[in-house]
Amino acid sequence: MSTTDLSPDSIATSAPGTGVAAGTGIVGATAAWLTSTDSKVTGIKMMGSSLLALAATAVVGVLLGLERVSGSDSLFDAGALPQLFAALRIGLVFGVLAPLLLGAALAIVPLQVGARSLAFPKLAAAGFWTWLSGLVIIVVSLADNGGPGGGNAKMVDLFLAAHVLLVVGLAAISLALATTILTTRAPGMRLGRVPFFTWSVLIAAIGLLLLLPVLVGGIIYLFVDHQHARALFGGNSGVGSWIGFAMTQPATYLYALPAVGITAELIPVTFRQRMPMRAVTYAGIALVGVAALSGVTQQAFHDLPWTGSAGDNFEDLLPYAIFMLLPLLGVLIVMMMGLLAVRTFDWSGTAKPNITAPFLFAFFGLGMILVGMLAGALYPIADLGLQGTVFEEAALVYIVYGGVLCALGGIAWWLPKWTGRTMPTMPAMGLALLGVLATVLAALPYIIAGFADQPANAGTYDYSGPSAVWNVLVTIGHALMLLTVVAFAVLALRPARSGVAAAGADPWGGQTLEWTTTSPAPIDNYDEVPTVMSPEPALDRRGPDGAER
Repeated sequence: MSTTDLSPDSIATSAPGTGVAAGTGIVGATAAWLTSTDSKVTGIKMMGSSLLALAATAVVGVLLGLERVSGSDSLFDAGALPQLFAALRIGLVFGVLAPLLLGAALAIVPLQVGARSLAFPKLAAAGFWTWLSGLVIIVVSLADNGGPGGGNAKMVDLFLAAHVLLVVGLAAISLALATTILTTRAPGMRLGRVPFFTWSVLIAAIGLLLLLPVLVGGIIYLFVDHQHARALFGGNSGVGSWIGFAMTQPATYLYALPAVGITAELIPVTFRQRMPMRAVTYAGIALVGVAALSGVTQQAFHDLPWTGSAGDNFEDLLPYAIFMLLPLLGVLIVMMMGLLAVRTFDWSGTAKPNITAPFLFAFFGLGMILVGMLAGALYPIADLGLQGTVFEEAALVYIVYGGVLCALGGIAWWLPKWTGRTMPTMPAMGLALLGVLATVLAALPYIIAGFADQPANAGTYDYSGPSAVWNVLVTIGHALMLLTVVAFAVLALRPARSGVAAAGADPWGGQTLEWTTTSPAPIDNYDEVPTVMSPEPALDRRGPDGAER
């Protein structure tokens, strides 16, 4: 049974790489682009929307940082402040991290597995619009005091209903991606040969299909309770606590999982060799997916009090180790395999590593994710006294902004397959370093402030030390991330308009299947579906001198 719905006529009359019919006017082309079911177009729309959400969320981070600078004076009233904190968290997780990486997956996974189209492309397109509609309605409800703890009962109902839309949209996209990877691979493309990014997307998509329905079920309970007695789930004030498990650690590890796959994919290309021990890398990526089960248990934090008898300690340690330490171990395994690839590189030869801007984005991004996961592992330890402080927000920002950096690296890496152009190298490298600085400034000060007991989700606090300095630095960090994403968007859009020379089919010396088709890729991805004989089909086509066979 076919899972695609492309017709030969639509393929023949479409411009390469756009999914939009050639020869139409501006209005017709815009309408065709907005309604296109080509997964590359859907993915680009989702990535663009996520980057806009990132800019808006960074502005919210700046406003909250300014609110918390003084520690006593308030810029916002008591009703607006909880809505801003909710907007920051929802924006980071469901407005930026999850959709940005899923958008990249929509745009490149069919190319990576040798499929002519995404499985269920109309479902994915509908999922995008459903997600976007839910996100917009959430913003409207928050603006009218309808988020967690909000005073407008009708807007709280709207907030909950919009959350269902947002989650259903992401679930639909996850289903389309998982089905594509499992059913539409090219001949010879066994699961043991799929690229690391595709493997990470498969694990993340399956995990999301486990986690997101649990969130929808919780929201339905909240909605029914809010409509009637408001006695079981805490009414307006209970909304945040009951859905919070999906917007904190370890659930965020699952959303960031494709970022790990991006980095794993760029390491062997950078050091000009095949990835050693691929099965171990696959296993490391899969371990991160264990975080999906934390949503099934609906526990935001798997506390580790370490009190009482040895049996009680083991009972606490087991879920903590499964949900907080196993995903961390998975990322460490991927990084160790990357170090092995670096070690086996012939440093005495004439060839040098191919350090690119995408690699810098991904390398530093994975480092930020690792720091966030380490912080996430510390937060549940009761003896540290970090619970209820801004320490958890710091871990969240590290993971989200680290995932954003990896996603920006992926966008820069695959931009030739979507536009036929590459980004300017040196400015992009500069943005990678600026993004790292932004992430560190937006998160590290709250690691310190967490140990000083600065409360979470509060504009006022009282503790010794340079508290204003930490909050000023966080404000600057969010502002720098806003600058980073705006400048990146300018660079990504500039090549198509500035007459920069077109990129070839494989401008990076890539190894995976997408680099065997033209840049930009045609709407049906391949003129002829290739047969895959190894995990590095593009590398197989090049001889020892790098020339294509």
